[in-house]
Amino acid sequence: MRRRLRIVRWAFALGLCGLWLAGTLAPLGFLKLAITLDSLRSGVEHVQVSSDGMRWSLLRREGAAGAPTVLLLHGFTGSKENWLPLVRALPSDWNLIAPDLPGWGESERVEGVEYGYAAQADRLARLIRTLELSEVLLVGHSMGGGIAAVTAARHPEAFSRVALLSAAGTRFRDNPFGLAVLRGEHPFAVQDRESLNRYLGLVFERPPWLVWPLPQALVERRIRDYEFELQVLNALRGESAFLPGDLAAGIRQPTLLLWCRDDPVVDASSADLYADRIDKNRIVLLDDCAHMPMMERAADTADALRLLWESPP
Repeated sequence: MRRRLRIVRWAFALGLCGLWLAGTLAPLGFLKLAITLDSLRSGVEHVQVSSDGMRWSLLRREGAAGAPTVLLLHGFTGSKENWLPLVRALPSDWNLIAPDLPGWGESERVEGVEYGYAAQADRLARLIRTLELSEVLLVGHSMGGGIAAVTAARHPEAFSRVALLSAAGTRFRDNPFGLAVLRGEHPFAVQDRESLNRYLGLVFERPPWLVWPLPQALVERRIRDYEFELQVLNALRGESAFLPGDLAAGIRQPTLLLWCRDDPVVDASSADLYADRIDKNRIVLLDDCAHMPMMERAADTADALRLLWESPP
């Protein structure tokens, strides 16, 4: 009995050592495992789709026939998994699609291709045709909100409702983040654990606790993506930096404008700028969050989307 107990203890110790070694040598593998488990918990499946010769990676949840179809677009440096807290908060019969935008996450990245607002909006319109979607509730966050605004204005036939969450694409009231971007800096850059903590402290009111070795995995992924992030950021602050706001007057659908009241990234004054150009709009400002309302205030964001869906056309 004692010998068996010693064997169990040694096996447990060796297992912990193996776990530590794997986490140290391959933290990105642990990050992928954590994402997979969170996706399973949220009831979504990973799907690969080819649209106009470009490979998209999607999270998809099949709902009920006749229920809303919601298309969720992540923001700059984000991914489709940013939507999982909201996915769990939305009605279980809704049909949900959350892609990694081209170039980001697990979707295809092509050297020399443009990834600004207009180019991504055109790709999104082609994806919608590929998936044969109609009467879609289009939801975009931050950069994804700017892409959503351009797509809704240029391709209104595909969408019945639009929601812009902390959406980029207007000349909002000056804040340190916006001024840094205009100076040509990359205020979201992550190169080490310190800059990761700074980034998380900027986008979250209460940054999530990350179990080892996830912080190192996130740092490695962001270092790997730095040059691409800079390429996209330069496109977003170029001549078409305010294209989403300029085109917003063409959005005819009922539109939700949802912000965190004290957003330090895209100032909440942007909601008023969009509202001035969109006839059918409703502004919702949330407290106790920073730049990620769909994660920090998932239940309230879901409630606002339900009200949007139920609003008259």
